[in-house]
Amino acid sequence: MKADLIVGIQWGDEGKGKIVDLLAQKYDVVARYQGGHNAGHTIVVDGKTHALHLIPSGILNPKAINIIGNGVVVSPEALIKEMKQFDNLLGRLFVSESAHMILTFHTLIDQAKEKLRGEKAIGTTGRGIGPAYSEKIARAGFRLGELRDVETLTNRVMEYFVQNKAIFEALVIALPSREELLAELNVYAEKLVPFLANTTQMAWKMMDEGKKILLEGAQGTMLDIDHGTYPYVTSSSTISAGACTGLGVNPKDIGKVTGIVKAYCTRVGNGPFPTEDHGEIGERLRKAGHEFGTTTGRPRRCGWFDAVACRYASRLNGCDDLSIMKLDVLDGFDEIQVCIGYEVNGEVIDYLPLDLENVKPVYKTFPGWDKTEGVRRFEDLPVTAQEYLRAIEELTQTKIGMISTSPDRNDTITL
Repeated sequence: MKADLIVGIQWGDEGKGKIVDLLAQKYDVVARYQGGHNAGHTIVVDGKTHALHLIPSGILNPKAINIIGNGVVVSPEALIKEMKQFDNLLGRLFVSESAHMILTFHTLIDQAKEKLRGEKAIGTTGRGIGPAYSEKIARAGFRLGELRDVETLTNRVMEYFVQNKAIFEALVIALPSREELLAELNVYAEKLVPFLANTTQMAWKMMDEGKKILLEGAQGTMLDIDHGTYPYVTSSSTISAGACTGLGVNPKDIGKVTGIVKAYCTRVGNGPFPTEDHGEIGERLRKAGHEFGTTTGRPRRCGWFDAVACRYASRLNGCDDLSIMKLDVLDGFDEIQVCIGYEVNGEVIDYLPLDLENVKPVYKTFPGWDKTEGVRRFEDLPVTAQEYLRAIEELTQTKIGMISTSPDRNDTITL
């Protein structure tokens, strides 16, 4: 049995949580393959809002097994806090013993370096994600499986502190004593060791048994470390290919790939955003869409749909279809614009250049509509909304499979 995959197509915050939650009712396993607790999924079920950061969205399906894969960087403190929302997680939640930990000093390094960047700050969440991934690549990280021997782990971390003393002093970061560190790690071990597993072997076994598996990423394609708007990106591979390394499955194990996009665009943090609107339209989208970060609460930058970036991301991920989120946020606009190209030095191009900072969006205007909120059948959508969606299919060269018309799980059109 192949594993299906959900991936964000824009700059994150596309609404992946709702789609994963909706689809998870049909899957036996939901697995998260990259990122950390800098990501957030907001899911509304029966009027109740759930904010998830590390635990896969399938946790709201009592029958689903949930896996945090080796490609995720895990803050033990954040995970333990998040787990408190749920009862009886043993046997339902499994965390890779190979996943790297975000410890307190990673967070302090992240915040100190971001502060030093000043006006050139990337706009990170300051949660320690980048430093944890950096140490992983430098072969100096600490994995969750090491919590099984806290004494040895404590010694390793203390040695790391000695080796990097100059860096901590330069960044004015106070380090814990051995006793303080040991006490902290013992708490993590007590709470998390029962949930640790070889999740790669689990995934293989479940696929061999014919279990239905759904793979879930964090952030979005345009924040990918290799293919996003570098350096204003996250520190992991957010695209569909990242699921292979982040869970230990091979490309042939991947089945259907569904890309998640908003009917407009948003971005959190700094970096290029060609269709961003700094005026009345951007503010209207922000208010109507409640565009504030799940993790940080920061207001999101808002603008019109970028078909050029979406087409690029869809091809990069091998999307079989797109799920269009928050169509209802566009309700009431007289006109709606879509970016169909970029103007660069007087020339119009239809692809993503290396530098998006100085491109000017080329727009096509579409008539607006009155109301789509709560609509559950495509034929019941206003004709102009139907035409808008069909235009997105043509411009992105990807068919639409689902349309969300409100935050509620049931207000979803399946095509």
